[in-house]
Amino acid sequence: MLLTLTALAGLAAGLLLALALDVEVVLGVVLVAALVPITVVDLRERRIPNAVTLPAAVAAIGVGTLLDPAGEPGRLASGAGAALFLLVPALVRPDGMGMGDVKLAGVLGLCLGPPAAVAMLVALLTGVLAGVVLAVRAGVGRARRATIPFGPYLALGGVVALLAGQPVVDGYLAAF
Repeated sequence: MLLTLTALAGLAAGLLLALALDVEVVLGVVLVAALVPITVVDLRERRIPNAVTLPAAVAAIGVGTLLDPAGEPGRLASGAGAALFLLVPALVRPDGMGMGDVKLAGVLGLCLGPPAAVAMLVALLTGVLAGVVLAVRAGVGRARRATIPFGPYLALGGVVALLAGQPVVDGYLAAF
């Protein structure tokens, strides 16, 4: 299933490249094509497969370099920054944050560029909200011992950032 979805994502990205669409559109397709299987697998198995994140990262770098070489350093920096942001908690508490989440954050940065910060914020806020709901429903003690997959929250953040991330970043930067 993952191989089929990855192949379809590659085919869709290739078709968009052939149609000479904008880099953001192609990277958006790459991102959404990766987020769907990642969300399904993380909800079922509590893991984010390298079989999806690696091809998505390679496709994002390839598409970015081919269609927008001047913007690629910013996307690479965003990918590294997002991955490093989650790497710290993954190293401090590996039972709480997995390396798949770290790699997915990197893919978000590679596909979104600076709006990946919006994706991370949305993911963290919705993850915290889910934790609060769990604490209210099950009790604080039980909620503290519970684990929830973070990939779907990262995916939600990625979609929000894909749709509205750049205006949020622009608005934030204009405030200074």
